Order: sequence, then structure tokens, then C-alpha cells
Amino acid sequence: MKLENPHVLKPFRKRRARLAAELGNGIVVLPTAPERTRNADSHYDYRWDSGFYYLSGFREPEAVVVLVLGKKPREILFCREKNLEREIWDGFRYGPELARDVFGFDEAHSYGELDARMVELLANQPALHTTVGADPAWDARVAGWLNAVRAKARSGVTAPEGIQDVRVAVNDMRLFKDENEIAIMRRAGEISSAAHARAMAATKPGKREYEIEAELLHEFVRNGARSPAYGSIVAAGANACVLHYRENNAELRKGELLLIDAGCELDSYASDITRTWPIDGKFTPVQKDVYEVVLASQEAAIKAVKPEADFIDYHDAATRVLVQGLIDFKLCKGSVDKVLEDGSYKQFYMHRTGHWLGLDVHDAGDYMRKGKWRKLKPGMVLTVEPGLYIRPAANVPKAFWNIGIRIEDDVLVTAKGRDVLTSMCPKKVKDVEDAVRGK
Repeated sequence: MKLENPHVLKPFRKRRARLAAELGNGIVVLPTAPERTRNADSHYDYRWDSGFYYLSGFREPEAVVVLVLGKKPREILFCREKNLEREIWDGFRYGPELARDVFGFDEAHSYGELDARMVELLANQPALHTTVGADPAWDARVAGWLNAVRAKARSGVTAPEGIQDVRVAVNDMRLFKDENEIAIMRRAGEISSAAHARAMAATKPGKREYEIEAELLHEFVRNGARSPAYGSIVAAGANACVLHYRENNAELRKGELLLIDAGCELDSYASDITRTWPIDGKFTPVQKDVYEVVLASQEAAIKAVKPEADFIDYHDAATRVLVQGLIDFKLCKGSVDKVLEDGSYKQFYMHRTGHWLGLDVHDAGDYMRKGKWRKLKPGMVLTVEPGLYIRPAANVPKAFWNIGIRIEDDVLVTAKGRDVLTSMCPKKVKDVEDAVRGK
């Protein structure tokens, strides 16, 4: 019997109570993600909806959380019926009765009863808080419930007047990680750091990118992280200049660099690390110079991560260092301010320096509010990932061609500054070279 640890599930109950207190009245209806067919009758490995999981801790498909708000609150879970025959084929199912008790809901009902019960539950509610525009099939289903309630108008029943996207409130909650979430993300960072170190040690000229990817996956899975948080980028040579490179099949060549952007998912939480290293264990002088600029830019950006800083501040700090490096390399012309203004640096650095991190690798939460960048607060987790990508071009000396370098870490905002959750992953030039050479 697959019972969850009640202590681990306590945060989910607290989150439901927080959401109810914030919204005040009405009814919350939040579905999990549907299963998706890969081909024929085979499905992709199932991944639950992050917002649904954040409130429930429940990982089965065909499930919905309903929170009746107000003076007579009710917490209801709809899930699949217990089915011993299907369990022979697909594995354990909680069923409504056990799920209610284990996950701390007031009620639990069969998913097959959802449509009929929602017509009753929506009656005379002042507002409906659900997902809007995420899934056309869900939107149509909700519309059907509302129309069924409106059809009872002559008997004095009213439908919710307002429909609010519940993700606005849930996403804002998800932006601030609690102690349980931070502990999971710290462990995910440790596993992913070890995976990168393993990949460094396995790197040799003549191998192929997918062989190194296999080393990452081995380290993830053997530590209980059954899947990557996103498709791993294992990019050798010129491929490192492709930001979202995914082929992972090229040969590793002496004298070139290998860029790996990869992180595991542990207990539904993502990690996200990028490291770049020389395939033969020794940076060329030009590669080392570019690497040191990217590393210095990341150090400046990490230093800028602190409470009450604007979200954009650490990007600006990284970009100024990168631009100065590009000027020193004679790849950009003019002062730092001029190059920033004319945007010529974007030939070599074309993305932001980071994003929120959590249940999703590009996690929920606004970056701006009312036209202003959001202030960093303790409990936020973000990535810091500057890079330089120097493709062959008429204005680029051949010595720089196909040098793609990105360095990325996961950073928690704390009351006193920041905590780098992936600091154990080799990053300094000597540490990276030694890791590749097995020292």
C-alpha cells in the first residue's frame, strides 16, 4: 500500500489554507494535467500539473482539487476509483476513500462524478477560481457546468458572476519556497552537481554527446531523481552556440569545448546547472580568456542577488562584465555604456541572465508588476546563467569561432543575501580542468 508520509504532506494542507484565506470567497477548481499519448496506445511518462501538485501532493492523473471557500469551507479531491484489475496493469491507485485520509481532504469522490457534483457545488457561488485558457477541453467543460447552473435560474439558483484565473494567486505563492521545498531543491542541486562532475570525468575526444548524456542520467536515477527536469543539452564545439541544442549526437573533438545544460527533477522540483569545459582537459588561451569573462560576469551577477534588489539588477551586473570583455576582445567597439545602448553585444549574448526555478524549470511567478521589475525577497529561487556564444562572422577573428560558454547555478535569496544551491559543482578553471582529467 502506497501511503505518503503525513509529515511531508503537511505543507500541502497549509498551502490550501493560505489560498483560501487569500481568495476569501467563491470556489476553487484546479485540475491536474491529462495523460498524453506518445504514439499508438503508448503514453508519455506522466507528469502532474505543478499548481495542482503544489496544493495537493497528489500525483495520479484524472484528479481535481475543489476548495469551497467562505464560512463553511470544504476541501474536496476528485480522483480515480480504486480498480484492482487496472492496478495489475498500471500499478497502485489510492481511490477516493484512502486518498481523502492520506492527503488530508474533507471529502473525496470518484472522478467520474465530477460533472454532476460540480453543477451542485457551483450553485450560488459568488466567484469561480479555476484555470482559464490553459486547456480548451477544460474551458469547454467548465462552460458546460456554468450553463447547467444557469439553466436553473428560474428556481432561484445563480451561477458565479466572476471567473478568475486561480493560477495568479497560486503562482505568486509558489514563488516563495518554504523549508521543505528548499531542502528538496538543495538535494536536487547536489545530485545535478555530481552528475556534471561525472560527465566531466567521462569526457574524452572521440566519444559522442549522447554517451556523456548517459552519464548524467545514470547519476540522476541512481540518486532517486528518475527524470531530468528538462531535455539535457550536451553540446560540443559549434553546437554550444545553439542555445537550445537537443540533438546530442555529435562527436567530441580535441581542442573544442563541451557545454552541458542539465538538471534533475527530484520530488517534482527542478534543478538547472550549466557548465562548459575543454574536451581534452585543457582550455586553449582564447577559450580560457572567454571563460574567465563569463565566470566573472556570473560572480558579479550572483553578488547582485539580494533582498530588495530589482529582478533585472543581476542581469545588468552580468551584462556589464560581459560587454567589457567583448570590448577587450575587440569584438565590440566603444565604451561599455555605448555598447549597451546600441545593443551590438547581443550578437554574442542574446538572453536574460536567469529565471525563477521551482516545480517547473522556468517556474511560475511574475517578473514585473505594474510596469516595474519585481523586488527579490527571501525564499525566491532563481538561476544565474550568463554566457557568450561566438559564431563565425566577418567581424570575428577566427580564433574565437565556435566558442560557446555558459555557466549557470541555482541561487536562493536569503534574508542576508543569497545561497548558491549548486556551489559544489566544479566551476573554476583549474577545478574544471582537473575534473575532466580525473584529478
